[in-house]
Amino acid sequence: MNTHLLDTLAAEKDAFFPKPPTVTGRIQSLCHFRLTVDENGTAWITFDMQGSAANVWNESTLREFDLCLESLHRDSSVKALVIRSGKDKIFIAGADLKAVRSSPIRRVETLISLGQDVFNRLAALPQPKIALIHGACLGGGLELTLACDARIASDAESTRLGLPETQIGLIPAWGGSTRLPRLLGLPAALEMIITGKLLKPSAAKRNGLVDKVVPREQLEKAALEMLASGLPEREPPISHSFWKLPGIRNALAHRVRGQVMEKTRGLYQAPLRAIEVATEAAVLPLDKALELERHAILDLALTPQTEHLIDLFFRKEEASKKPFPRGIALHVHDVAVIGAGVMGAGIAHWVASRGNQVLMQDVSMDALARGMHRVHDLLNEGLKRRAITRRDHHDTLDRLKPEHTRVPLSHYPIVIEAATEDMGLKKKIFADLAARSGPDTILATNTSALSITELAETLPHPERVIGLHFFNPVHRMPLVEVIITHHTSDDVIATAVAFVQKLGKVPVVVKDSPGFVVNRILMPYLMEAVRLHASSIPAETIDEAMLEFGMPMGPLRLLDEIGLDVAVHVGHTLCAAFPDRLQSSPLLERMVAEGKLGKKSGQGFYTHGTGGRKKCPVIHDPAVVEHVQHRLALLLANEAARCAKEGLTRDPSDIDLAMILGTGYPPFRGGPLSWMHDLGEDNAAVELRMLQHSTPEPNAFEPDAIPKT
Repeated sequence: MNTHLLDTLAAEKDAFFPKPPTVTGRIQSLCHFRLTVDENGTAWITFDMQGSAANVWNESTLREFDLCLESLHRDSSVKALVIRSGKDKIFIAGADLKAVRSSPIRRVETLISLGQDVFNRLAALPQPKIALIHGACLGGGLELTLACDARIASDAESTRLGLPETQIGLIPAWGGSTRLPRLLGLPAALEMIITGKLLKPSAAKRNGLVDKVVPREQLEKAALEMLASGLPEREPPISHSFWKLPGIRNALAHRVRGQVMEKTRGLYQAPLRAIEVATEAAVLPLDKALELERHAILDLALTPQTEHLIDLFFRKEEASKKPFPRGIALHVHDVAVIGAGVMGAGIAHWVASRGNQVLMQDVSMDALARGMHRVHDLLNEGLKRRAITRRDHHDTLDRLKPEHTRVPLSHYPIVIEAATEDMGLKKKIFADLAARSGPDTILATNTSALSITELAETLPHPERVIGLHFFNPVHRMPLVEVIITHHTSDDVIATAVAFVQKLGKVPVVVKDSPGFVVNRILMPYLMEAVRLHASSIPAETIDEAMLEFGMPMGPLRLLDEIGLDVAVHVGHTLCAAFPDRLQSSPLLERMVAEGKLGKKSGQGFYTHGTGGRKKCPVIHDPAVVEHVQHRLALLLANEAARCAKEGLTRDPSDIDLAMILGTGYPPFRGGPLSWMHDLGEDNAAVELRMLQHSTPEPNAFEPDAIPKT
């Protein structure tokens, strides 16, 4: 036989199927993993994915990790295994979603099966296995740790543990839906899986997810001490014996399913499938349970709903982290906020809570006192929800300075004005701010609809003026519209974007235009809802239609929350800008004249009292609900298309992102442009023309070109 051919084939085999490393007494480095065995026989696997800020699981990293496990399996001198991360703030961020989103179903199936096999091999190793968790431990990262015998977490602020798969339309399928119920008990596991909630280390310790919490510097020491003293004995969950009973288990699943249906109206598939899988997987043999996980995630993986949710995740991540492509972003640490009202206090609280020194100024001592009271309330709410610690509470107040005099502002890189929506007043305030600020100070306004260009052109340096439109309540709403004019310099834009990102918010850069993006799209939708109500459709029916569509709140209830007077003010701005297709609402004007301002006055489209909004029982005609939903959804999409056609954002997908984050537009639909694209542009145009012919109002329904997203 040709020996040269045999040598060639052997070399090719080694290239495609590398042999597992030999580790005893040595350090063995692969591309993404480092495997060490110390003198006591403890193996240390360090995951440090090359060329990436995060550790993620894909075919390459899973196969490399499997090689490490194969080496340990062959080496009888190894007495224990400790797994850790080489990243500064990330343990393992989960699966590579790009591989899931862009791969054909067979490749996705291969990835799921491979992950299950590798984690099963880890769980089957006879040696004690400890995961050292520092930083984000999410999805497949947490599923890895569930295949270990013990978990030790650092107490760092960056350390978070969770299974967020349902938030992107999937379920945990590398053993998470099976092993978590067996560790925590079914009720606690279902709550984690369905909500996708991320736990701080202390909370993870309380519910039994981790065995110990220590400072980062003591993780390795804690692992050695645990190995020396023996792994902690873990008591079975209190409910362990109960949820094995079919009747008890099914009753729990029924209750949890009811809660999910009440919250989501069944519009999201993943949480419901997760309940089904976790409830059964908790008591099935491991191989059958993993088969359930695998089938469920493959059913979900390539649905339009999941595709939209994963795309949204990528758009949000990019907007949250990617710098503005032009200009130089300056570092911002000191910020002045002008105005101590609801928005001013909300902005000051959030900016201070993110580590910045903040001056909150108002000419009124009473207004300042009320503003500080709002800040205290927000911090106390955070304490109550365990979102912050008492130290965070104290530090935030230390960084916030109230002031009622005209102090110099020259050392503040950014000044944010949050006064009343009145152009004349804002011009006076900005003239004063320009006189008190430094030559490079960025002057930002929090206006929700007024022209930034008009405001900027009254100042000596219009290139320094920008809009930073925060949404109410500031501590909950993730979006900030960064409004730019043709005067605004690239350095100012880059600095504003970086500043918003530093705050943990999502910036969307928008050209100055009446209503910008969110209010521009939202107001025609709200005005049409009022018009439908004026045509004798009950408010409850209109709101129910959009709740069934997936909106978090109906349009008329939203108007009550915003304040009908505020809506009238914004409406006047947009009607003046687009008189050919928008008209003010006589009903809304009359309600404001009668003092019916919504929740703030106790009376609007609903009656509000100390017990909350009074609900009137209404039987909703399905045909009417469908009619309302159809009109309002098309109107949202058509106005979004106009914004895209006008180029108000750098990319049309930014419009979808802004609407989801700024209004709660149903994420699983991808945004109004994606929804219309799914409907079909030709179909949408036909339906819009039919609505236009049947509507006596201006041309709100006139179809516009919908760019591909």
